[in-house]
Amino acid sequence: MNLSNQIKKLQKTNLKNTIDKRLKQFSSFKNKTSEEWFSELCFCILTANSKAHTAIKIQEELGAEGFCKKGKDGIKRCIITHKHRFHNNKTEYILGAREHIDIKQKIQRIISYNKEEGESSAREWLVKNIKGIGYKEASHFLRNVGYFNLAILDRHVLNLMIEEKMIKEKPKTLTKKKYLEIEVILEKFSKKLKMSQAELDLYMWYLKTGEVLK
Repeated sequence: MNLSNQIKKLQKTNLKNTIDKRLKQFSSFKNKTSEEWFSELCFCILTANSKAHTAIKIQEELGAEGFCKKGKDGIKRCIITHKHRFHNNKTEYILGAREHIDIKQKIQRIISYNKEEGESSAREWLVKNIKGIGYKEASHFLRNVGYFNLAILDRHVLNLMIEEKMIKEKPKTLTKKKYLEIEVILEKFSKKLKMSQAELDLYMWYLKTGEVLK
């Protein structure tokens, strides 16, 4: 069964309700505080080269207040406790990102000023200004705070695309050019299925992991 048919089949199960609920949770971020947006940014910093479950546990322990105010040693200790790799780098990235605790206002301003390419412009700003954030993490963050038109090219999605012959092989280095090329493929596929990139990502992630996280 090809990917399109697999997803259509899943849409007829209770999984659709789970995914719809998760998308509503993402959309609700537009009503949350800048501190909560910053917490989500730190979560996405932590997901790079690590498991989502690990990042979720760290976020649950530190919370928005911890990410915004906790000292260097406290953040590092929490990251180490949860056996996350690169605890030194991740701690420094989180501390450095505090320059942008008002991330909600910055992102909303960028998107409102760029009606056609707002989400892409916001992603470019994140990659340029937040150390530890690449195209995947920036796309992930924007999806989690309610912007649904960018692809999150993590290893699960890329592996599924290879299996489905949507791409020939996993890029050794996911450059900006390569990222955007693959994103176009997923954009066309999502339009074919009449769903957003965000919704497609959750179905693809489920097919590879059996889970719906964030």
